[in-house]
Amino acid sequence: MTPRHKQSPRTTALDRWQLQDAKAHFSSVVDAAVAGRPQCVSRHGKDAVVIISYQGFRKMTERRGSLVEFFRSSPLVGIKLNLHRRHDTARETDL
Repeated sequence: MTPRHKQSPRTTALDRWQLQDAKAHFSSVVDAAVAGRPQCVSRHGKDAVVIISYQGFRKMTERRGSLVEFFRSSPLVGIKLNLHRRHDTARETDL
């Protein structure tokens, strides 16, 4: 059995499998994922998981520098912000 192809507006075409078919053809599902084609598996008619290669997972989750480096490379570096805080008293509340 081959997967059903469906185009999603937010992603590239995914191979889609019903859970029972993915189980029966697990080797093919893994081979396709390793080849760079994410595999979507549905359960009870709803998308449940996406199977991707380990290399794809590592690429998505790798750390890309420190938070300081992130802010330093921001296109907003050098923008002038008004960080003045009002020093008036807080409003009164009944406790």
